[in-house]
Amino acid sequence: MISSSEYKERMAKLKSNVYQGGKLVDRFDPSITGGIEVIAATYDFASDPEFAGVGVAASHLTGEKINRFCHIHQNMADLLAKQKMTRLYCQEIGGCIQRCMGTDALNALSIASFEADEQHGTHYYKNFIEFMKKVQKEDLALVCAQTDVKGNRAWRPAKQQDPDLYLRVVEKRADGIIVNGAKAHNSCSAYADEIVVLPTRNMAADETDWAVAFSVPADTEGVYLINGAFNPPKHPRLSSPYCRQGESHSLTVFDHVFVPWERVFLCGEAEQAGKAALLFALYHRHSYTGCKAAVSEIFTGATALAAEYNGIANAQHVRHKLADMIQVVDLIYASGIAAAMHSVQAASGTCIPDSNYCNAGRMLAGEAIYGEYEALAAIAGGLAATLPHEEDFFNEKTRPYLEKYIMRVPEIPAENQHRAFRLFQDMMSSAWGGHKLIDALHGGGSPVIEKVAIYRDHNIEHSKNIAKRLAGIKIEGSTKGIFREKRSWY
Repeated sequence: MISSSEYKERMAKLKSNVYQGGKLVDRFDPSITGGIEVIAATYDFASDPEFAGVGVAASHLTGEKINRFCHIHQNMADLLAKQKMTRLYCQEIGGCIQRCMGTDALNALSIASFEADEQHGTHYYKNFIEFMKKVQKEDLALVCAQTDVKGNRAWRPAKQQDPDLYLRVVEKRADGIIVNGAKAHNSCSAYADEIVVLPTRNMAADETDWAVAFSVPADTEGVYLINGAFNPPKHPRLSSPYCRQGESHSLTVFDHVFVPWERVFLCGEAEQAGKAALLFALYHRHSYTGCKAAVSEIFTGATALAAEYNGIANAQHVRHKLADMIQVVDLIYASGIAAAMHSVQAASGTCIPDSNYCNAGRMLAGEAIYGEYEALAAIAGGLAATLPHEEDFFNEKTRPYLEKYIMRVPEIPAENQHRAFRLFQDMMSSAWGGHKLIDALHGGGSPVIEKVAIYRDHNIEHSKNIAKRLAGIKIEGSTKGIFREKRSWY
């Protein structure tokens, strides 16, 4: 395992290929460093004794201690530790820890590449294992590039007028492949070591050119990161841990990029392409049961703090609202625990969380986020939107007025009141707050996608048979059990 300073040194050595605001920018551009600090924290947390039980794992390949973000889940305990790690880290940072995407992509590929070799006699799993050894030895930070730009949403990849609207293989050579296309919504690509590319959907028999998975260094020739950076407002006089984070998201362009065969994990296997896409989504939604439990916990804590500082902590309607929020936290997290408890083991040995429980937790998180914003806004009041500028709290003329009139509960100092309401403002009524609201709804899959998956994977015939039996209608088989069938796409 490496330190945060070693990670930053590695970032400094990458060639410049990040474009932002109409120009080529350095990876340590001030707008990007907030995201770098988030990833850097994952290296520090791994050596923190308080996180040792969750942040470190034993490699199933070498037996050595590794950062859990570089681990392939071997059993239920691994899934539970990953979920707990994600929640604890996100609570510490104040939001998304960002590094989970790479972990989720690796676990998906460990299954899809193994199955491809079993069915087609390929060597993708061997490639993957060698790559994993590198990832674990060097403690690499990975980003998953899955979402294609998709063009006309009514058309499949092979039907698009421009075939590059889904990333594809344009040439196969003796030493590797050439790929062309772009991937969208790539969080943390500007400060990742490697870009792991996965298919975005299932592929038909005539869409083998688009059935490709591989990994390349983030500064590979022909890779262009057209980046958007997002950060909480900076408060020079009133710095806080919440405002030290940041995020970047890129449109990642692959302009005839060469990928050596040893870095290719799928190439033309349509069935496994679809499974890799679904499995990444599943693993990522399991990670969300840790991440979004943390986000909901933060909103719950902020709402409770607003109530205390406004002097209404004991009001019954406030307690009811907080109870609703606590319920969301617990249900999201419980769904991830249940998904781990009902996990199954793939032929590769990788442990797969239960689909229905993962999707139920992620759907709840996505649908609840607007209610969490509303609860904090309602309890905090309008000051979260109209709070005077930070500088006015330090101006010789205006400071006495603001310290006098911001007071609510006499025992709470004016600075603490100011800090609390500045946090509420940053969370809700800043550009950052708006960005995070949409991120919380759509990141990892919109609620409507989870509903599709929940219906697809539930044994609805078993549910109907329960109703039929209770109505006295003849059925075949028994209803004496909770039937959660093994998913056909596992």
